[in-house]
Amino acid sequence: MTSEIESISERVAQACRVLGTLDLTRAATGHVSARIPGTERILIRARGPEEIGVRYTSAEEVVEVDMDGRVIDAGKSGLAAPQEVFIHTEIYRERPEVHSVIHMHPPTVMLFTICCKPLLPLYGAYDPSSARMAIDGIPVFDRSVLINSPSLGMRLAKTMGKSKACMMHGHGVTTAGPSVEQAALYMIQLNDLATINYHAQLLGGAKPISKEDQDIISNSRPKVTGVADGSPPKGAEAALWKYYCRVTQPAEG
Repeated sequence: MTSEIESISERVAQACRVLGTLDLTRAATGHVSARIPGTERILIRARGPEEIGVRYTSAEEVVEVDMDGRVIDAGKSGLAAPQEVFIHTEIYRERPEVHSVIHMHPPTVMLFTICCKPLLPLYGAYDPSSARMAIDGIPVFDRSVLINSPSLGMRLAKTMGKSKACMMHGHGVTTAGPSVEQAALYMIQLNDLATINYHAQLLGGAKPISKEDQDIISNSRPKVTGVADGSPPKGAEAALWKYYCRVTQPAEG
């Protein structure tokens, strides 16, 4: 394994650990992937009897697959590509600018898909990044089945379009970004948006921010830097990711 693949594999595993520890998926379900630059292959969290669970993912549980979902490295016994590898491969085919795809099952987001309720822009400066998701609108894939074929994967990719995230009815969430870290942050931000919406609905009278404020938030989009080739982000995104890595790492001693 080359040093580049080792590095990307560890970033994929780390994103799994962060999202799993934040309870954005159930046990062993969910997967993170990344393109291998300059190739038609990806690295993805594997499934199989030797896996431990998303929050405990190691780089050894990340396998290399081609764009047809076939595992390249057959030396990792007890591990295989996830059934829903086609979520990843078909989004990569459709969107060359995407370098990472993540599929998880955050329960709060799933509740909104089950109840057919939209996520509203209820706040602004509290978290502009997730507020912009609500302002832009988040597409919803209308099937609840496993995305276990290229045709279903392509249908999902078409529904998602150029969005950062796609909610999947009674299933989960898929995000796509210019780096592993950014795609993981999209997942976290979407879950935060859903959590605020959920609690606001319980209180009653949840009211979106004004159109004027929505326009200001929408037009103040920071540039994501340092990720043209899938490399880690820089600036504010890098600092935020460092925080999540630190807050979710096991306590020492």
